Amino acid sequence: MAKPTGRFPKKEVFGFLTSIIMTLLAIIVAFRTNLSTGAIMTIVGTLALFQAGLQLTMFMHVTEGKDGRANVINMVYSFFLAVVIIGGSIWILTSGHMAH
Repeated sequence: MAKPTGRFPKKEVFGFLTSIIMTLLAIIVAFRTNLSTGAIMTIVGTLALFQAGLQLTMFMHVTEGKDGRANVINMVYSFFLAVVIIGGSIWILTSGHMAH
């Protein structure tokens, strides 16, 4: 555990307030707009990705330390694999009916 430095945690407060604002924006978009379902899902999903990235860097300190760059590379690779697996599965499941 790190020793307290006696400084005000400006970076952490900024990250917290930004996360709250993104959450409120997602709620407003989801419940207070007349957009199509696809547009709502796209906006809320984009806000969720930005918020996840913000929290990983601000609160989980992913980029700090001697393994910071390796952590980021591993996360990007994991995200790429997830997209390929999920996207490939959806592609196979939705286009399989053409063969019959």
